[in-house]
Amino acid sequence: MSDLTATNQQILDFQAQLEAQDTSFPMLSVLNNDGQIVDEEALKRADLSDEDIVNIIKRMLLSRQLDIRSTKLAKQGRFGFFAPTAGQEASQMASSYAFNDDDWLMPGYRDIPEIVVKGWPIWKAILWSRGHVLGNEFTTEEGKPVNAWMPQIIIGAQYVEAAGIALGLKKRNKDAVAYAYTGDGGTSQGDFYEGMNFAGAYKANAVFFAQNNGYAISTPRSLQTAATHLAAKGWAAGLPSIVVDGNDPIAVYLAAKEARAWATSGKGPVFIETLTDRLEPHSTAGDDPLRYRKQADIDAWWQKEPLIRMRKFMTEKGIWSEEQESAYIDEVNALIDEQIKIADKVDKQKISNFIKHTLEVPGQAMTEQISKFESEGK
Repeated sequence: MSDLTATNQQILDFQAQLEAQDTSFPMLSVLNNDGQIVDEEALKRADLSDEDIVNIIKRMLLSRQLDIRSTKLAKQGRFGFFAPTAGQEASQMASSYAFNDDDWLMPGYRDIPEIVVKGWPIWKAILWSRGHVLGNEFTTEEGKPVNAWMPQIIIGAQYVEAAGIALGLKKRNKDAVAYAYTGDGGTSQGDFYEGMNFAGAYKANAVFFAQNNGYAISTPRSLQTAATHLAAKGWAAGLPSIVVDGNDPIAVYLAAKEARAWATSGKGPVFIETLTDRLEPHSTAGDDPLRYRKQADIDAWWQKEPLIRMRKFMTEKGIWSEEQESAYIDEVNALIDEQIKIADKVDKQKISNFIKHTLEVPGQAMTEQISKFESEGK
C-alpha cells in the first residue's frame, strides 16, 4: 500500500477524527479540589505573590456576596434582572485579575462582578438591573472612564464588539486587549464565530472566554453541540484554543495571563473554555433548575466550588484564615449596604425621559408622547 493510499484512508476515517477530538484538548489544572498544587512548574509560571493570591480570593468573595445580596434584593422586588454567579467565581474573577485598566471588557449579563472590580460602582450596577439610564454610565465614583461596555443581553454579541475594539487597539499599537465572556450557550450563536473569525483574520488583540457551566438556560450542553470540546470551535477560526479547570483560580489566571501576553505580542487572539458550573438558577426571572437537572448533581458541584479549594490552599500556606474571611465579608456587606442606599436615592426614571434617552431625534408621534407624559408628570 502506497503512502498516498494510507493517507487517503486516514483522511476518510471519520471515526478516528471524532476520537482525536477527545484527546486534543487536555484540561489545564494547577490546584485540585483538595487545595493541593498538582503542577509546581505551572504555579511558578503563574508568578503569583501571596498578595496576588489574597487579592484573587477577595475578588471571588466579593462576587459571592454580590450574588447573595442581589438575589435577596431581587426577591424583595428591589433589583431588576440578575443572573446568579455562584460557582463561577474562579472562571470570572481569577481570569479578570490577569487584565488591567487599559484592557477593554466586553461582558455578558452574568459578568457584572468583572465590571465592578474594574471600578464600576455597585450602585450603578443596581441601576443597570433596573433599566435606569445611569446604569449605562461606565465611570468610577470619581468620574473616570471604566473600559467596559454594557452587559450584553444578546447572547454571544459581545464577541463581535470585542473583535472591533481589539482591532482598534492593534491599529493604534496599544499594549492592551479586549476580553469577552460568554457561556456554553453563546458558542451556539453566529456572533460567537463571527467575532472570533474576524479577530483571528486580523490578528487582533483579543482574548475570548466561554464559561462552560453545563447549561444554556435549561438546555444541557450535550444537546447544544456535537463538539466534544467547545475549544474546538476556536480552531475553526484559527485561534489557539485551550480547556481550563474553571474552578481552579490559579489555572484560570495562568491561562488568561498567557493569552493576554500572546495577544498583545501581535500573534492574534486566544480562545479559552473554562469548565465550571452554575450552582443556582439561570436568572431571578422565574427559572427553576430542578426542572432540568437533579439536586444530586447540584450538590456534587457545590462540593467542588472554587472557594473551597482556594481556602484550603491559602490556609495551608498560612496566608488566610476564617477570621480574615469573616472580616472581609463584613466589609463587603457594609459597602453593598451603602451602595444600595445610593441607588435607592436616585430619582426614578420617568417614561418621558426614557423616550428622550432612547431617541436622539424623536419623530412627531414620539414628540407628542413625550409631551403627554410630561403633562402627567411621568
